[in-house]
Amino acid sequence: MAGYVDGYVLPIPKKHLQVYRRMAQKAGKIWREHGALDYKECAGDDLNITMGVSFPRQMKVKSGETVVFAYILFKSRAHRDRVNAKVMKDPRLAGMGDPKDMPFDHKRMVYGGFKVLVDA
Repeated sequence: MAGYVDGYVLPIPKKHLQVYRRMAQKAGKIWREHGALDYKECAGDDLNITMGVSFPRQMKVKSGETVVFAYILFKSRAHRDRVNAKVMKDPRLAGMGDPKDMPFDHKRMVYGGFKVLVDA
């Protein structure tokens, strides 16, 4: 199936989750319209783990915050690059890019592009 994923993790104040959710719904619709195969934004639920390093610990989550884990699925890196180029030109996203208006601290966001290793 798909061969490339953009993924990101970010800490967010719980009080801003609904604002973020509305932004993510709008963004997800735009990414899908421009060709992304799937778009998921997930809010932390079971984060108090004992194995490895938990997301909250790694992300240095503060009191009153949770973690959002998200990914966008593409056919390939080239497909991702084409879709993202269209998305970045989409005027509907113009008002969503100002860091001062974000419901989270964009400097604490972790992001990367990944080749699919296993598709079971």
